[in-house]
Amino acid sequence: MNAGNHSQLDRYDWAILDVLSVEGRLPITELSKRVGLSKTPCQNRLKKLINEGYIVGFRATLDPRKLGQEHVAFVEVKLSDTREAALKDFNQAVMATPEIEQCHMIAGAFDFLLKVRTSDMRDYRLVLGEKISALPHVANTSTHVSMEAVKDASF
Repeated sequence: MNAGNHSQLDRYDWAILDVLSVEGRLPITELSKRVGLSKTPCQNRLKKLINEGYIVGFRATLDPRKLGQEHVAFVEVKLSDTREAALKDFNQAVMATPEIEQCHMIAGAFDFLLKVRTSDMRDYRLVLGEKISALPHVANTSTHVSMEAVKDASF
């Protein structure tokens, strides 16, 4: 991680964030050793980082290959309507579609970029036809299939 303009965070806070961004289940005793603090000050800083919203949660990282969800496609989505009500409708429908792993609003030639995870191309084709194309205000889509994840921070 990089400190940017967050001057209220010191080197210990950044060290805690760096370690936990890679190993979120690390026991406090090990975390305190890694960042060079004793247990209680490390625990207090961790609580502060959580309370102030720097850490928004902890979760298990699942292996998509073992779960049969190895196929990744990135979908450019162009909407027919980009007024606030239409964007809200689209966003709500995206949140209810489990195959859509990520959704980013984009400034450019299209409106949204979706990361979609399925078992294979056949499954993706069904998701595209039955779910993504049926999302509110979708005018057209363009798919880019991932051949290999060179870097993926999610696992």
